[in-house]
Amino acid sequence: MTVTLITGANKGIGFETARQLRELGHDVYIGARDPERGEKAAAELGVRFVQLDVTDDDSVSGALATIDAAEGRLDVLVHNAGILETGLDGPAALRSFDTNAVGIVRVTEAALPLLRKSANPNVVTVSSSAGSFWAVNNPERVEFGLPLALYSASKAAATMLTVQYAKAQPGIKFNALEPGPTATDMTAAFGIGRPVEESARQVVRLATLDSTGPTGTFQDEAGVLPW
Repeated sequence: MTVTLITGANKGIGFETARQLRELGHDVYIGARDPERGEKAAAELGVRFVQLDVTDDDSVSGALATIDAAEGRLDVLVHNAGILETGLDGPAALRSFDTNAVGIVRVTEAALPLLRKSANPNVVTVSSSAGSFWAVNNPERVEFGLPLALYSASKAAATMLTVQYAKAQPGIKFNALEPGPTATDMTAAFGIGRPVEESARQVVRLATLDSTGPTGTFQDEAGVLPW
């Protein structure tokens, strides 16, 4: 059975990704900061919960230690946790980068020993084309009109981290994803987005790549994106 960890998965795309992967037979662990919300989501999905705050080193190491003790390996890691700050000041910048970029480093570094024990290790970063120069400068793209400096900058960092990890860890697939504009709590203020089921399918597509699949890419449902 494929052992999968999804961060920030008590709602939204992460929750739906967990549901779809469980249906495919994965042994899914969902990570969430809030134990009550995480346990409730896990019970609803029929999966396992680990308390995991991507901004806290002890929380991250504890979550991976729990998976190590129970499974001895990790096959799939989905970096889904993220925040969207609409303000623009120092504290907001620190929060944005700590969750959306530094959190990827914390979780990946803690997970690497377990990923190396997998026969087909696979890491997916739920990033955004809001962090793409091509998209934010293209009037035909929705990202062109979104004034989200910190979100965009931190997602650009998330994609770059993914590409660099792919180079540094050739035995593990690392790919970043633009899941498509999605109607979630995070995007509610903008009134945009499609159902989470559609976007989660794109996460699942990358999370289920076989050993011949690509690595070091930034994709959406149509394929590799300009960046």
